[in-house]
Amino acid sequence: MKDVFFSLKEALNLMMENIRPLSAEHVSLVDSVDRIAADDLYARVDSPSVNSSLKDGFAVLSRDIDGATVQNPVRLHVLGSMAAGCEENVHILSGTAVRILTGARIPTGADVVVADEFVTRSGDDILIDAAISPGRNILQKGGDVSNRKHILRAEQQISPVMAGLLAAAGHHRIPVIKNPVIGIIGTGSELVEPGNALSEGQLYASNIVTLAGWCKKYRMTSCLAIVRDDPTAIFDTVRQLSDRTDAIITSGGAWTGDFDWVARVLQELGWKELFHRIRIGPGKAVGLGLLNRKPVFILPGAPPSNLIGFLQIALPGLLVLAGHVNPGLPVIHARLASDLGGGKSDWTDFFFGTLGYNDDLPVFSPMKKRSRLSSIARASAIAVVPEGMERLSTGAVIPVQLLK
Repeated sequence: MKDVFFSLKEALNLMMENIRPLSAEHVSLVDSVDRIAADDLYARVDSPSVNSSLKDGFAVLSRDIDGATVQNPVRLHVLGSMAAGCEENVHILSGTAVRILTGARIPTGADVVVADEFVTRSGDDILIDAAISPGRNILQKGGDVSNRKHILRAEQQISPVMAGLLAAAGHHRIPVIKNPVIGIIGTGSELVEPGNALSEGQLYASNIVTLAGWCKKYRMTSCLAIVRDDPTAIFDTVRQLSDRTDAIITSGGAWTGDFDWVARVLQELGWKELFHRIRIGPGKAVGLGLLNRKPVFILPGAPPSNLIGFLQIALPGLLVLAGHVNPGLPVIHARLASDLGGGKSDWTDFFFGTLGYNDDLPVFSPMKKRSRLSSIARASAIAVVPEGMERLSTGAVIPVQLLK
């Protein structure tokens, strides 16, 4: 299996077949935003709970103002006023009106609210200069949400507006799929935790910071660790982190060099390898397996390969854990500013780039293929030359993945 290179499609299919969403938890309405619903939800109340006014104006009987015009206004006597939340009810009879504010319940007998622009106040009376049809400016009981109505389906991502609708429907704790806790392990004797002093030949562990930042972007919690190139240390770190996380990501030591221990250590730990070679560039050394039924993603250490492996394989897998049905980066269409391709029709090639905007489509400008971290940090999108194609031409309209 070690010599087998899977296509990107095959790798993603294996990932989707072997990773399942985590269990559910109940969170507050605000904390439910951007989370994935674990169950179908139904309204528990009518909203509004009574017929209510959509405007400031006067509640009247529509038959009283039938035929009213500017030249021949109708005079009505004002009995009082009602505001939102007012529990007092006023019974309207022919020839009377009630001053009513937006959100207030409609007084008994009234069947229309006349907006202020059609009304002239004259002491305790009003003059209405327009005929308004029944039901105008009235939100019926349950007109926004009716009791027992299906309002949220399982596997749906909850938007801020949906959270507000759930509140209006009588909910306050929402069942959502748990967000995974991710163990991120940077391997390499040269790595130093940011904030500590560097010795000659050492470098800061930037990859794991990048990966943790992406996890935070999707509201996942990360546990970070740095371990030297020693099989025993890697063994102990993976085992300990696996016990308290939902998934593991290793960064570095992913290939077959003398000090690339990750895959060998995982074999000793008894993982079930799904793949460990993909026909993608950069990032061919990315791997995935299950350790105690939890996913473990192997990522190479070079920043471009590390990030592409994460964004194309690990991030979709983590989003599946969090309940997302269509995991991955958001995609838009853009026009190519220059030719794109690496000449390998049997591989999938990824290119970092920037997006410019004009009156037509966004324009994608690719960076050099071997961009390092300093240039990748400026990238705003990723374009792909899919397997089976060698090159995409200038001006072509293609899908691109958004990074920001």
